Amino acid sequence: MKNPIKALAGQTAIYGLGTIVPRLLNYLLTPFYVRVFVSGEYGQISELYAWIALLLAVLTFGMETTFFRFSQKDDVNKVFNNAETIVLLITAIFLLFYSFFYKSFAELIHYKFNTHYVLLLGIIVALDAAAAIPFAMLRKENKAGRFSLIKTLNVLTNILFNILFLIVIPEKSLMIAEYIFGEQTSLLIWVFISNIIASLLNLFLLYPQFSKLRLSLDKELIVPMLKYSLPILLISLVGMVNEVADKILIKYLITIPDETTLATMNVTGEQFAMQQLGIYSANFKLGVLMTIFIQMFRFASEPFFFGHAKDRNAPALYAKVMTYFVIFCLLIFLCVMFYMDVLQHFVGRDGSDYREGLRIVPVILIANMFLGIVFNLSIWFKLSDKTYYGTIIAIIGSIMTLLCFFILIPRIGYMGAAIAHLVCYGVMMLVSYFWGQRVLPIPYQVGRITIYCIVAAILFFVSTLTSEFGVVLKLSLNTLMILMFIGIVFILERRNPLKIE
Repeated sequence: MKNPIKALAGQTAIYGLGTIVPRLLNYLLTPFYVRVFVSGEYGQISELYAWIALLLAVLTFGMETTFFRFSQKDDVNKVFNNAETIVLLITAIFLLFYSFFYKSFAELIHYKFNTHYVLLLGIIVALDAAAAIPFAMLRKENKAGRFSLIKTLNVLTNILFNILFLIVIPEKSLMIAEYIFGEQTSLLIWVFISNIIASLLNLFLLYPQFSKLRLSLDKELIVPMLKYSLPILLISLVGMVNEVADKILIKYLITIPDETTLATMNVTGEQFAMQQLGIYSANFKLGVLMTIFIQMFRFASEPFFFGHAKDRNAPALYAKVMTYFVIFCLLIFLCVMFYMDVLQHFVGRDGSDYREGLRIVPVILIANMFLGIVFNLSIWFKLSDKTYYGTIIAIIGSIMTLLCFFILIPRIGYMGAAIAHLVCYGVMMLVSYFWGQRVLPIPYQVGRITIYCIVAAILFFVSTLTSEFGVVLKLSLNTLMILMFIGIVFILERRNPLKIE
């Protein structure tokens, strides 16, 4: 019988190709953007994409997880038809109302002179929502290769059109944009148009899945699906608040310098706020390796967890998965921090105002690790069909996030937003662990995980003592410490492996 951990690792690796490659390619847009756009303009990109993520959570309505759950106990095609029909219906209603009220929304978020940005935002959300369940179907069918190919082609298309519009023909691009959208626009508009083109390609490549679609609303299936998905929707919304509220709120909460200081900086108060958002967002992206790993693990593990739910050794299996997950997260943390001298070039040139935000990176990395652990822990309420517990946990996290935002951002700027993420996900992790152990006990290797965290913390502290060394010497020593961490893990795991029958 094939080792389930190796099977999960294999699926994670395949999904990783479809996640790492696109995300890394997409990440290349960050150094590209920070050189094309000033920090304030990059702040606009970050803010608008935060709204896209938030609205996308609404339109998908928790149907991805619902699809996986109900396809375990009902005909998969029937579940697919109903799930996609629900999403398309919600998306159609959204587009109808959005077409009438997007200008009001634009004014609400202070984009009254750039309403076309907000219009394109809505189109991107609708296209991506329509593709969500077909992508889930690919995962359900274990077509990880096709999933990965489509995701990669999507990002490549986005990048190529960004290069075309912003580098190859910038003058013509600006001329066309001003002709269509008015003189208030800028090259920024092509960031969103490029995304729309890539999203349309998604729908085209997902035609085999759409061709199987039969629009239907089976009352006997729809009611329990909606009942199950509603808490998932709330979890997703609250989760999105935790993830993207900083990109939306920083410009409102950050303390604006006095008029004299602003004059010396040659910016307005609003421009200063958007610059700070741009700096924060660019450095936030340095946590991309952690988020990539979490995402690729999520794609593979969700069907894996549900698929092994009835196994006799499922609790031990889930525990083993958690241990290895944390090990990989710690390794990613060390790699990013130890090679920061190289990675910092992705957030602007030497002397760039983007560089001042590097101090948030370790905080963001640890926060993302906590988020990944939260996702692992969430299996207890998903398998017990008590998804409302997840909603409560997510709400607790969002309350902590918002409190920290309002307390910390006015006092310490965007560092307060980074700390808010750490506090939020840390609290959610602890609450989910202790609550879950009462409902669905899983023998997580807390002691062993703690040892690995302590080892990683010690190595990170030692690396800070080498900050005055030359780059080559520092990177060499840091590489040795990474190998030391891997060696310690190998020895401990070999001597005391988790037993899976």
